[in-house]
Parts: sequence; structure tokens; C-alpha cells
Amino acid sequence: MVKAPRGYRHGTRCLLRKRVRERGAIPSLSLLMVQYSVGDRVHIVANPSIHKGMPHRRFHGKTGEIVGKRGRCYVVKVSLGGKEKVLFIRPEHLRPASLQTTPVKAPNTNTQTQ
Repeated sequence: MVKAPRGYRHGTRCLLRKRVRERGAIPSLSLLMVQYSVGDRVHIVANPSIHKGMPHRRFHGKTGEIVGKRGRCYVVKVSLGGKEKVLFIRPEHLRPASLQTTPVKAPNTNTQTQ
């Protein structure tokens, strides 16, 4: 019996699918020209149309921290499974995370002091 192939993109039919209007499009220049500095938090969103510097599917949707830069790639530290992983990811697959680092407190609506 032949063993089923297990390639790098195995099981990614739905995960790396683009919508109809996004197919074949390259990422916008404003997204590519973002300069990340050490300590910035980024979301990892793999762009399936660009294969170079693409992270493994298990890191899709994770949030990491920029540790450095090597060549055109950024060195991103990600926590996964209780361990820290170091990835080399091109900027096409990164999105800047919002600056919301502390949880926002909901306004106290129970101010009935009557």
C-alpha cells in the first residue's frame, strides 16, 4: 500500500484559500513597506500566493514579537505549545498588531448611588 503524501501544505485547502476578488493579487505596498522594529507585535497571516518566507500552517493566525531582521525576513518569536519558536517570515505574511497591550476596562455602569 502506498503511503499518502504529507507535503508542507498538506491540509491547507480551506486555511490558505483566498476570496474570489483577492485571488492573484499581490499585497498592497502600504502593507509591504511597514518597517517593524524590535519589540513590535505582529499577527502572522500567511499569504498563499507568495511562497517565499511563508510560515508553516500551524502558525497562521498567531501573534508574535519581532526579535530582529535577517535579510528580507523578520525574526519573529512565537509562543506555541508552551515553548517559544523562532520563525523567519517575510513581511508579506505579517500584519501589525494593534497597540492594545493592556485590556480595556469596561466603564462602570453600576453607579446607582441613591
